[in-house]
Amino acid sequence: MDQAGRVQAVGGVTRKIEGFYATCKAKGLPGGQGVIVPAANVHNLMLDEEVVEAVRDGHFRVFAVTTVDEGIAVLTGRPAGKRAADGSYPPGSVHGLVAARLAEYAERLQVFAAAGHDGGVLAEPELRPARS
Repeated sequence: MDQAGRVQAVGGVTRKIEGFYATCKAKGLPGGQGVIVPAANVHNLMLDEEVVEAVRDGHFRVFAVTTVDEGIAVLTGRPAGKRAADGSYPPGSVHGLVAARLAEYAERLQVFAAAGHDGGVLAEPELRPARS
C-alpha cells in the first residue's frame, strides 16, 4: 500500500498464489479459499493450469484490487464507503460502521469525564505473594 491506499505491485505473485493454492488443496480445498493480489500484477500472472481450472470451476478465487477499499470490500462482503462532502460515510459501510463506533467511544469518554474521572492512570493492583 502507498500512503493514499493504492495497492502496489509485489514480486513473485505467481509463486505466492500457487503456494497458497497448494496449501489449500492439501487441506481439502472446500471452495471458499482465494487470494487478493495487486491489480498491477495481473498482467504478469502465469498460473499453473491446475490453479486456472480451480478458479474456472469456482474452487479457488483470485481477486485483483487497486485500493485498500476494494480489499476491504472483498474481505468483509460490504462496501468500504466513500466519504461524503460533510465528512460522513454511508451507514452500513465499513467506514460508516467504524465512524459510528468511534463516535460511540467518544460519547462514552465524555460521560466518563463528566462523572468526575480525570482520565488518569488507574491505581496499580496490589501485589500479593503467590500462593504455595
